[in-house]
Parts: sequence; C-alpha cells; structure tokens
Amino acid sequence: MGRRRHIPYAHAPLLIERPIRVMQRLVALAALAAILTLPAPLQAASLISHRAGYRLSLDSTRPSQDVESATGAMFYEVVDHCEGWTVQQRFSLQLVSRSGQAYEMTSDYVTWEEKDGSRFRFRLRQASDGTVVQMLIGEARLDPATGQGEAHYTAPDQQTIALPRGTMFPMLHTRRLLEAAERGARVFPAPIFDGTEEDGARETNTVIIARLAPDASHAQPKLRALPSFRVRIAFFDPQGSGQPEYEVGIRYFANGVADDLRMDFGEFAVRGDLVEYEERPDGCN
Repeated sequence: MGRRRHIPYAHAPLLIERPIRVMQRLVALAALAAILTLPAPLQAASLISHRAGYRLSLDSTRPSQDVESATGAMFYEVVDHCEGWTVQQRFSLQLVSRSGQAYEMTSDYVTWEEKDGSRFRFRLRQASDGTVVQMLIGEARLDPATGQGEAHYTAPDQQTIALPRGTMFPMLHTRRLLEAAERGARVFPAPIFDGTEEDGARETNTVIIARLAPDASHAQPKLRALPSFRVRIAFFDPQGSGQPEYEVGIRYFANGVADDLRMDFGEFAVRGDLVEYEERPDGCN
C-alpha cells in the first residue's frame, strides 16, 4: 500500500490525516526530557522519564482561508528502561471550517527505542470522527555505526523498506540535536524514522535559531533554571520537489522538554503550549 496522500480540505474530512502524522512525528521528536541542572556544556544529553501535556490551538499569527478554529490536546509519557525508552502518546484535534463543518481526529502512538539506536518498535492508530483511518505496526533495525537498515511493517500490510545511511530513531535524534546545539551548530540534517509513515524514513533539516537564557518566569518551575534552544525543523518528501512538506518550530529546553510549538501545515498552523509537566520514576527495575 502506498503512502496516504493529503486530501484538500474541501474534499474530505481526511484533511486532518496530514496534521495527525505530523503531530505523531512531533511527539516522537519533542517528548523528551533529560537530567541537566547546571548550565555546563552538554557532553551527552541524558533523558529522564516524564509526562507532559500540551494544549493545542489555531495559531492566530498564521491566518487560514479554510480553518475557523482548531483546538485539542496532546498527552505524552516516556519511561527510561535503562536499555531503551518506551513512549506512549495520545492526541486529539478538532477543526472547524469557515463553512461550519467540524472534524475530530484522534490517535494513539506507542514505541520502544533501543538506546544504542539499533532497534525500534512502533504502533500507531489514527481515527477520524470515531472511524479508524490508519493503523501502522512494525519494527525497524539500524546498524548503529552507519544508521543504515530496514523497517518491517506488519500492518496495514506486510512490507519491508530500506532505511538510508544516517537514519536515526526519534529519541536519539533529539539527543543528538541537543548536543549539536550545545556545541554551537547552526544546522542539523538527518533522516528520521518514527513509524508514522508507510514509506520509511523522512528527510529533515533542523535550523538552530538561537540559544535562550533561563526563564525564571516560566510556568513550569523545574524548567526555570535551564537554558533553551529555539529550532525549526523542516520535513521533506524523499520523492518530492525539494520544498518542505511542513515545518515545525520548537523551543527545546536543555533537558529536552519542548514548549512553544508552532506546526505549519501549509493550509493552517497550530500552536502547542506545555501546560502539564511531571517527572516520573525510571522503569529500570
């Protein structure tokens, strides 16, 4: 089965299918946390178990001709199991068009990622107005030295797809991105595989825009002492024209927690604000 293509808003409620896939990818990239309490240079980002909740809304700074309102929530939990990470994420988004049509999309996303970057298991279930529209299940393996490997899908169909050299799974990608930002890098290109697409890895290019000083007024007390990085990630279709399919702006704290999300889907843009944050015990025992 080929990759699901975007359907224009005026033609079907599956407009949301593209935002859903992007949100899953964003969750896999953004839902990370690390132990870092001192402003010393990062040698290796260390990720901790936590829960986070985001409030989603239409970005008023990016007017849309088709979408009147967008509201929703994204909930995420990551647990460090010493040899790997598990991620569980739930997402819902309600869109109302300027003609008054309303659509609701929901998704559940579960992954396991080996810390050495060698193995990744994934399951993604997406629904539109209560009807399941996509189910992706499978496992991927990479050579940690080269980032080359393959992904094997068991749903919706049995298929195996090659993953190009340099591919990273989501948790390792964010860890490497934070390390690059701390070193002063300005760009960070890499293919990412997260199991939210039927055709394998997605090419990305991250621009590290600025390093921000600690914000003593931030709503989450445990983040107030941490510096942060403002980045913009562009996602590309490997078979496309070279122009980004969509772009995501993120404020990453030095511990990997993401806030101030801006998700530009072309037809409209959604912002995500961190409203809940709780560190969780590890699952190593």
